[in-house]
Amino acid sequence: MPDTHEVTNQVPPLVHDVADDPALLEGLRREGAGWAEEELHELGRLAGSEQGQEWGRLANENPPKLRTHDRYGHRVDEVEFHPHWHDLMNVAVSHGLHASPWRQDRPGAHVARAAKVLVWNQAEPGHVCPISMTYAAVPALRHNPELAAVYEPLLASTEYDFGLRLPTTKRGLIAGMSMTEKQGGSDVRANTTTATPSGDGYLLTGHKWFTSAPMSDLFLTLAQAPGGLSCFLLPRVLPDGSRNRIFLQRLKDKLGNKSNASSEIEYDGAVGWLIGEEGRGVPTIIEMVNNTRLDCVLGSTSLMRQGVVQAVHHASHRRAFGAYLVDQPAMANVLADLVVESEAATTVAMRLAGAAGDPSQQAFRRLALAATKYWVCKRGPVHAAEALECLGGNGYVEDSGMPRLYREAPLLSVWEGSGNVVALDALRAMSKQPESVAAFFAEIGLAAGADDRLDGAVARLRTELSSLDDIQFRARRLVETMALVLQGALLVRHAPHAVADAFCASRFGGDWGIALGTLPTGVDTKAILEHALTA
Repeated sequence: MPDTHEVTNQVPPLVHDVADDPALLEGLRREGAGWAEEELHELGRLAGSEQGQEWGRLANENPPKLRTHDRYGHRVDEVEFHPHWHDLMNVAVSHGLHASPWRQDRPGAHVARAAKVLVWNQAEPGHVCPISMTYAAVPALRHNPELAAVYEPLLASTEYDFGLRLPTTKRGLIAGMSMTEKQGGSDVRANTTTATPSGDGYLLTGHKWFTSAPMSDLFLTLAQAPGGLSCFLLPRVLPDGSRNRIFLQRLKDKLGNKSNASSEIEYDGAVGWLIGEEGRGVPTIIEMVNNTRLDCVLGSTSLMRQGVVQAVHHASHRRAFGAYLVDQPAMANVLADLVVESEAATTVAMRLAGAAGDPSQQAFRRLALAATKYWVCKRGPVHAAEALECLGGNGYVEDSGMPRLYREAPLLSVWEGSGNVVALDALRAMSKQPESVAAFFAEIGLAAGADDRLDGAVARLRTELSSLDDIQFRARRLVETMALVLQGALLVRHAPHAVADAFCASRFGGDWGIALGTLPTGVDTKAILEHALTA
């Protein structure tokens, strides 16, 4: 049969080193982890390869399946994953994305790990959920030194060892977190699950409404003990080799994040061990939440970078109306704005990673992380939609990968505190830890005088903070301003002039529309795009 037409003006496949990201590499070196650059590129080449992309596609097109019973009617409560899910997990664990800073006491360890998460997440973000929870579990677990002595070395192991077996017989472990319930959601103090002292531990009875990665080996959970809401460690398999009484009810049918199993579970006299003190469950587990919040920022930042690269790649190879799209002024404005948003997120993410593990920076990190989690994760869906549109109808087709990115983007704003929850948490940090406000402004003050527009925004922020009237009503606007001012201060100090100028002119100068792609006349879009793609 003769050909009906010749295929022309189609964009070639994108195979690249994901770590060729100037803002990321500059942040890696600036925050003291330049020593990890070679390994980062190793991960980047795999993430951007045909193989890495295929692993991600198949893990999502073949989502996990719950098996509550075996063929004979015995409860098994197991979840089956596509083989490439395990390939993705194996790479993540072997490169230490789950726990390397706890094993490797080296300056920049948290920064190196954050950069690797940002890169490898672009292969497939769903599996990074259990990776993130394992990273976050270790500091909380240390509230019980005896349990930490047993399980921390296995949680920090670089061997991925899937399967329900006695934890102490495995080469490596994965940890999960199980907090929310039907009636309370983010209001965990409304939890009704009970923990009754029994022998050397407690027996937990109740339910959890949203437990991701239910095939993890260990879980940190909250339950009402005699002394109040408390934190517990629950193994899936008990020391005698029997299954703990944790029953999987069903898997959630989610908008995105399809490769990752999220479940509803019930505890029917499940054995748990106390972490920290009775009645101190929230303060104990909040360390875990703050670490997973950092990973929410990294996840959104990663998706932004992925969207930028896809959009610029398409526009650089696709012609319309006599020119390549990238050379069309309207498209150049959109692409440059996408880059500015992406590089602002990357720069602040790496700064927050640099503050992790440093006691002298915890006041700054406490407030800056809450504000950044609110704003960067809020911008993710907007950014993804605009990047998708740069591909036109091609971007709306599953083959492009953009619909999966678009469905994933809202998740990071929901997990570990949705918009209102995390904005109010920022207010709480300022109220309970006023030193965090001083530390935040000290960080911003390092850029004082460098840009009049930034200085004006900082002055307006101080005015906003000077009044407590209707502060909860104003919470989102206030926290948004804090996040933008922090991004601007970091960009003015560290980013190329074209990027910092575009950010300050649009975000602070009052000359910007509501949609992305409305940068003011005079910004250097060519320099912005060149920097984004030149590692």
